[in-house]
Amino acid sequence: MSELATTLQRIAAASDLASLDAERVSALGKNGWVTALLKTLGKMSPEERQTQGPAIQGQRADVAAAIDARKAALETAELDRKLATERLDLSLPAAEQPQGSVHPVSQVMDELAEIFADFGFAVAEGPEIESDWYNFTALNMPETHPARAMHDTFYVEPREGVEGTFVLRTHTSPVQIRAMQKHGAPLRVIAPGRVYRSDSDATHTPMFHQVEGLVIDRNITMGHLKWTLETFLKAFFERDDIAIRLRPSYFPFTEPSAEVDVGWSMENGRRVVGGSEGWMEVLGSGMVHPRVIAAAGLDPDEWQGFAFGTGIDRLAMLKYGMNDLRQFFDGDLRWLKHYGFSALAVPTLSAGVGA
Repeated sequence: MSELATTLQRIAAASDLASLDAERVSALGKNGWVTALLKTLGKMSPEERQTQGPAIQGQRADVAAAIDARKAALETAELDRKLATERLDLSLPAAEQPQGSVHPVSQVMDELAEIFADFGFAVAEGPEIESDWYNFTALNMPETHPARAMHDTFYVEPREGVEGTFVLRTHTSPVQIRAMQKHGAPLRVIAPGRVYRSDSDATHTPMFHQVEGLVIDRNITMGHLKWTLETFLKAFFERDDIAIRLRPSYFPFTEPSAEVDVGWSMENGRRVVGGSEGWMEVLGSGMVHPRVIAAAGLDPDEWQGFAFGTGIDRLAMLKYGMNDLRQFFDGDLRWLKHYGFSALAVPTLSAGVGA
């Protein structure tokens, strides 16, 4: 039997990876028999190398292929053995508890989605880089409106081949236009997400979070708006002593418009929502302007609606007792461990939306 045949036979009979590696060294190692044959090529004449070279290289390839095949077979057999013999008792307690925390903004977004889902609202989303038309024009903001000024808005550098002006959206209201265009009417949606404005202090940051709400249907009135907001605030703050008042205001995309104030009281040395010691503003709202409905492709003579919006970060601050908006974005793990939520603290109406 040739040395190649003997080697292939021993490789096929190797019972473990250690014995297989020994065969590899015996054939292909520094002092292996295949290596010794390769070294003889240098002493051969060109004619001999032309005939002997391919034969020796073929033996080397046969040995290497046999080793690779046997190694794969041994590794598969070992894995099958482990799968057949090893067991994991899933009823045992975890060795370590999860260390992550849910950010208050994410938690409040989940709370909002849970509450408004009970009202029949869907969650709508839109791009954060928005066209000037969706962000301003379709929302009845004229070219001279101060919100378009560079000191309030982050404008995006023009891109070659892309027409129009683009901005980092200054509110989530453009999602209302997109939702009406996509789904038509009747419609009930909320649009939570990130927005951007050029501002920064204890109560303002260049990036923050808003939620917009939109209802489009026939015969919608301010009464529907007031009931929706009052019911929402009672569910969110989990208090029945919530009182609200609507003050006349102005927003380009609603007419009439109203600021929404909620009653507050002092508890444990801090001001909390609920009670009647004073008023604080929490929402902007109003009846959707007919021009906005028309811009979305609907007939304002047939369809009416109301819209409202508020800062998600502000809601979190009011509900959970935070006093500086900038800490939301500092990335301080100590702050997150204090104010964060367990991944298992899923908001539900039956168990209470708060933690």
